[in-house]
Parts: sequence; structure tokens; C-alpha cells
Amino acid sequence: MPIKYVFISGGVLSGLGKGISSASIAFLLQASGYKVTNVKCENYLNLDAGTINPIEHGDPFLCEDGTEADMDIGTYEKFLDKNMFRHNFVTMGQIYKEVIDRERRFEYNGEDVEGIPHITNEIIDRINFATRKDKAEVVIVELGGTVGEYQNLFYYEASRILTLKNPGDVIHVHVSYLPTPPHLGEPKTKPTQQSVRSLNSMGIQPDFIIARSEKPLDKRRRDRFSLFCNIRSEDILSSPDAQTVYEVPLQFHEQNFLSKVCQKLGLEYREPKLDEWAELVKKIKSPKKKKITIAIVGKYFKTGEYQLRDSYAALMDAIDHAAWANEAQVKTLWIDAEKVEQQGESFIPEVDGLIVPIGWGERGSEGMIKAAGYARRKKIPYLGLCYGMQLAAVSFAREVLGWEKADTTENSPDTNYPVIHLMPAQKEIMARRAYGGSMRLGAWQAIVKKDTIAWQAYEKHQHFLDPAKGLTTERHRHRYEFNDRFVKDFEKAGLIVSARSVVENLVEIIELPKSMHPFYLGTQGHPEYKSRPLSPHPLFTEFMAACIR
Repeated sequence: MPIKYVFISGGVLSGLGKGISSASIAFLLQASGYKVTNVKCENYLNLDAGTINPIEHGDPFLCEDGTEADMDIGTYEKFLDKNMFRHNFVTMGQIYKEVIDRERRFEYNGEDVEGIPHITNEIIDRINFATRKDKAEVVIVELGGTVGEYQNLFYYEASRILTLKNPGDVIHVHVSYLPTPPHLGEPKTKPTQQSVRSLNSMGIQPDFIIARSEKPLDKRRRDRFSLFCNIRSEDILSSPDAQTVYEVPLQFHEQNFLSKVCQKLGLEYREPKLDEWAELVKKIKSPKKKKITIAIVGKYFKTGEYQLRDSYAALMDAIDHAAWANEAQVKTLWIDAEKVEQQGESFIPEVDGLIVPIGWGERGSEGMIKAAGYARRKKIPYLGLCYGMQLAAVSFAREVLGWEKADTTENSPDTNYPVIHLMPAQKEIMARRAYGGSMRLGAWQAIVKKDTIAWQAYEKHQHFLDPAKGLTTERHRHRYEFNDRFVKDFEKAGLIVSARSVVENLVEIIELPKSMHPFYLGTQGHPEYKSRPLSPHPLFTEFMAACIR
């Protein structure tokens, strides 16, 4: 069977849900027995998302192989319940660099290297490579940004060329926004008409339009829409705001989207298996008797006068997954670490649990240290993620061991108590300012100590790779480590090192015994990137249970 291609483009504005639409289409095809994969094509010239400020473009998603990718890669993993890798993530920077490197190696045999065909050929080659690598029958390619932007022109040209060369094997799905101005009270199709015309000007006619709106489309709007966009009304999908994004595949299936996609691609229609997913959505939407409040003390929430959820997207998803598993309704309070630094612990309201997440650098770090100490003293369930684990160790050193100047060398290079320090292998890298992709990245295995909170969590939820050895694996994204020179001092004061890495014997998880605290745990890894809606991460699930208790 020839490869089938589904291209997802966006219109009117970004952040509409192209990633959710891409993942939902892939989910339905996979649920009906087809082998699928996803590819995200990003516009920026960065080689990956690792050096981008999370306020600028959201939380980079960390893959198993260490790829620092766009958040949509995480969406694909959650919907398909399978790992994505470097070949699933393409940036324009990668494309340009590869083409220029090939030109320098004289691989184009003296040709004048141009956007078409050389850039477009490289894009097509990468899409086909991902398809072969994942042994997929259908590849869903999400084009970043919106139609009409100069940055993504070559992606659209590549999709047009593929359509020309593979008749019957390529379809185009356009996700666009229908605003409903309050003073008019009806959804307006004119912005989408314009974006479809931009597509048409590039030689692309969408096969489907996914109409994002506050409320479902009515027949009148659908018919007018159809007329002006030159598309059958039954090929316009209504995608109103949903209570949960995991409801979107079910919305699509109710409109027979899968059968229409199969028909246009020449695929046999098979009824998808959706029972487990439907049960999940039912659980998400059901009323919750347990209600808790969790504070997240971070430093990437604010852009101007607005607060961003996307800066900690994977964390927010992991909290949701664990909440549903515990049948709890969670209210999250986003607390600016700099405010805690300036105003002290009084800035933290009464909560049932506290999380200090990933972070970099000195700004706000003292507020995060105060938050970790506050949770420890007040016996509030605490989960420290990467930087949150490191700064919990700093707080412990200062307040329990009495080392007032203890710190991480990231913020205080000359501290006498460098309880968190730079990994030796990272010193030369830092000296060269070679930041991109140079950290301890991706999946690393660790051995968990028996009779600890970490062990009980991994064992209870069957998350061990090897239960007999206590072997587990988590994704990592960091340069600094717990300094082994001080471990004995910490252990004498009651802190437990509950996991160490297999390869380097580095400290992976620290915790306090239940005799000292109901739940106080910090992990150097990033369990938030491995959480899935049908299989929440054990550390989040047990943290949530402690918050409820």
C-alpha cells in the first residue's frame, strides 16, 4: 500500500488546536487498526526548542531520545500512547542547515541550490523518513503557524508537490477559527474564507475544514461556509470548545470524520475501538467530590500582563491525569517565585500541596527555595521537579544542616557549600557556551531504594522496568547535580536518597521519611513528560493522593 499523507494547516490565528486535531485524526486511524505516525513542522530557525524561552513558545517537550521539541509532540504522545522521537520533529533551521551542509560537501554536483526543489525535497525526505522509521501506513503532518506566513511557505510548497506526485494519497485538512463577536452573536466565516483563499493561491484546495468556534456550527453557517470556501458542507467539521481536549476525537467520530478521511485516501473503513477513551472522557467530565488546591511556585508564568499555562504545559497535563485517576477536582494556583522572594512565605496561600517545577538561573530561585522550605516545615505535600529537587536540597542544607550560604553553583559559583554543582562533563561545554542540546538529555535508568515513597509509587502502579531490581527510567534535561560530597551529612539529618542512576551513580530522587513528612519528594528527572491520560505517572498520582489525605 502506498504511503498516505494527511497535511494539517491552520488559519486566522495560532494556538487554535492544530496539534489536538492532528493527534485526534491519528488517534482515530490508530484506533481502527492503521499504523500511523505524526510529524510536526516548525517555522523557526532554531535546530530544536531547547534554547527557546518557555514564555516565548511554551514548554519544550522532552522526548525519550533527548529531543527538545514543540509541545505538540507531547500531545501526539498522550493521544497515541507511544513515544515520539527526533524524526517526528522538523524545524526550518534543521532543513536549511542540512541543505547548506550538503552544498558545502558538493552533494548537489554544482547545481545552484534553491528553495524549490532543494528545500522542499529535504522536507519531503524527512516526512518519508519518519514514515519509514515508524513503519507507518499513514503520516499526519502538522504545519506550524498559519497559512500566509512567509516562514512556512516551503512546507506548503512541499505539501503541494507531494499532492501533485501522489494523486489520491494526500489530503489537506485546514483548521481555522470562526470568531463570534459579542455584539453580533453569530460566528463569522470571513476570516476563514480569506485563509482558504491564501491556500488556494498556493495551489492547495483543502479537503476538509475543521471550524474552531465557541459553539457548534448550525446548518445556515455551514452552507454559507461551503459556498464561499468551495467545499462540500459535509466536509466541514464543527469543533466547538470542549470541556477537555480528549473529547475532540469523539466529536470528530460523531461527524463521521474517520470514514470520510478513509474514503478520500482510498482506505478501508474500520470501526475504531473507542470504549476505553470514551470511559476516560466520562470520568473527566463527571462531578468530583474531592476538591484540592495545589500551588505551583514557578518563574515562567507571565508575559506582559498575561499569565501563560503553556509555559508548564506538560506539568499541567500531568496534574490533570493524576487528578482524574484520584477522582479529584484540582485548583492550581500559579505563584510567581519572584513575589515569594520579595514578600516571603506569606505570599503563599493555604494549599493542599506544593510543586516547584523546572527552572534555570538565579531569577526567582530564592523564592523557590523559600517555598520548598515552607512546604517542609508546614508538612504540606511537596513535589520538586528537576530545579525543584535541587532547590529543596538547598533549602534543607540551609535550614536543617545550618549551612546558611549553601546554594547551587549555577547561582553562587563561589559558595562554600555547593550542594548542587555542575556535572564535570558539562564544564567544558559551558565554557564554550555550547548550550543547545548539550545537557544530560533523554531517558536515563535508575535503581530505586526499597521501602521508600518512590519505591512504593513505582511498584504500586507497575512502573518498574525490572521490579526485582527496582529499575526505572525517567527523562532528564539538566546540567547540575546533587553533590555526592555532602550526601552523608544530608542522610544523617534524615534525608533519604531513594534513587541513583545506573550509569553514573548520580542522585536521582530525594525524599523525607513518612515519620518526618507525609510526602516530600524531589526528582532530578521529569516525570511530567511521561504522564499519559490513561496511565498517569506514579509520582504525580501518589503526590495527588497525599494532597487529598
